[in-house]
Amino acid sequence: MNVLIVDDEPLARERLSRLVGDLDGYRVLEPAASNGEEALSLIDNLKPDIVLLDIRMPGLDGLQVAARLCERDTPPAVIFCTAHDEFAVDAFQVSAVGYLVKPVRPESLAEALQKAERPNRIQLAALTRPAANTGSGPRTHISARTRKGIELIPLGQVLYFIADHKYVTLRHEGGEVLLDEPLKALEDEFGDRFVRIHRNALVARERIERLQRTPLGHFQLYLKGMNDEALTVSRRHVAGVRKLMHNL
Repeated sequence: MNVLIVDDEPLARERLSRLVGDLDGYRVLEPAASNGEEALSLIDNLKPDIVLLDIRMPGLDGLQVAARLCERDTPPAVIFCTAHDEFAVDAFQVSAVGYLVKPVRPESLAEALQKAERPNRIQLAALTRPAANTGSGPRTHISARTRKGIELIPLGQVLYFIADHKYVTLRHEGGEVLLDEPLKALEDEFGDRFVRIHRNALVARERIERLQRTPLGHFQLYLKGMNDEALTVSRRHVAGVRKLMHNL
């Protein structure tokens, strides 16, 4: 993860750079920024994943910088590093993922950086917003609430969707999650990547491996990555699946 440090105090920049450098998985971007205007310019040019941002700075302060970043579709994660603890409420109103009071403790910084690796609220909205609410096309990820919190599943890892009463089961490479979305809405949004094989099932086109008829005359579809687990294809959809397989 690329980290940009923004602070008007050279010693504070050096200390943060040293602390981040002691952690695995993070790289401090150069140069650092000493004020808000520099920060916005460097963020445009360097595209950091995470910004360690001071609040009290000449010109644009840290809260103003974060507010500007909130207007972007995919802003970096922001962690405030400040000598003042009275701005915490304001910080989280501009979607900060962390608020550290100087002198920053190494363990607190490590915890905040790990939290920043998860998509922030605005990134999450951009990734998981239904296509009907945005002009940028279908989502690239599906979000689901699980015991772990919000789980993001890349669309390329989805094997199938199966509707069952109120919920839809999404099967992906790492397991299953439940969605509170209608199957029809998913079909409308992702129809170029998924095909209906049953009134209650959509499967990923690129995962289709083979169609097989059972001795009883039923049709079963096998998908790549499912360890020979078969899905039932209804008779009304068999012709469409065969045609699709012929064109793959």
